[in-house]
Amino acid sequence: MSDLDGRRIVVTGASRGLGRGFAEALAAAGAMLVINGTNEDLMTEVTGAITGAGGTAIAVTGSVADDQVAEELVRTCVDTYGGIDAVVNNAGIVRDRTLMNMTPEEFDDVVAVNLRGTWSVSRHAARAMKETGGLLLQIVSNSAFVGSVGQTNYAASKAGVMGMLYAWDVELQRFGIRTNALWPIAQTDMTQVVFTNAAKRADADGRPAPSPAELGFGTPETVAPIVVYLCSDRAAHLRSQLLTFNGSKLGLWSHPHEQIVARREGWTVDDLAAALDGAAQLVHVVEY
Repeated sequence: MSDLDGRRIVVTGASRGLGRGFAEALAAAGAMLVINGTNEDLMTEVTGAITGAGGTAIAVTGSVADDQVAEELVRTCVDTYGGIDAVVNNAGIVRDRTLMNMTPEEFDDVVAVNLRGTWSVSRHAARAMKETGGLLLQIVSNSAFVGSVGQTNYAASKAGVMGMLYAWDVELQRFGIRTNALWPIAQTDMTQVVFTNAAKRADADGRPAPSPAELGFGTPETVAPIVVYLCSDRAAHLRSQLLTFNGSKLGLWSHPHEQIVARREGWTVDDLAAALDGAAQLVHVVEY
């Protein structure tokens, strides 16, 4: 028996890259899928690849920024397979531009898909899972935690997803609905800018361009097993957790917690300065 035999799962943003890798791995593990993307030709291709390999998948084309599409995804899963066990909220777009040059439309477009779309799909899924329990798996990014030039909109959307995750954990655990987050590190169209910039820096220094693996990036295929695991019963003990995975390095991130605790009455500015002296050394910055 495979890890996900009979598991009914919705995967958004599944037309290529990580989403396609996740969908193909989930189907290979026995899951019955409803996959989503905005390109009808690509969705037909992915569905055909999954079913051709013996898996089960049907496609719903459209943007999760449209609440009707989000509702259709969940309804299709319930009507076709008799219920829904998990959602992989992978759909995401970028509109990179620095803060001073970003337009309101570029900000709103990214938030509409990455944040509101995640909320919308999760809202409909939670309603369908209320009696049976299930998993809401959010795909997030380093931009939410360590920043990235030109990604104010993307960082805001992914940090917002983490905020929603913590709220949903409090709200939904009484229904047996869990929510976790995955920060995947993989070579995709969306991360190509990292490799381009690394190659430019290497060329300026007279060095060979580093490979994606040397920069700590896996591939959709090597990262996908963590999604299979998280959607399986073997991960039932994990709730409200953030994991990173690049196909070789696995990380479990702790919730925000106090690093410095000091108590006194009548704080002065000098007291505050003394208490926080050296606080910057506690901040760990990750660079890609």
